[in-house]
Amino acid sequence: MPNPFNETDEQAKARKGRSLAIALGLVVFIILIFVVSIVNMGGAIANRPL
Repeated sequence: MPNPFNETDEQAKARKGRSLAIALGLVVFIILIFVVSIVNMGGAIANRPL
């Protein structure tokens, strides 16, 4: 596949690495927000009335 951005293989590899790091950081942030939310609700969340 031709390179539409006219970047070298080294630049493409660096871009992919940055993209992967950003994606991983986003996943970690989402998990952190989820865990903080669950902790903030406390243990009584499982004992709520139906």
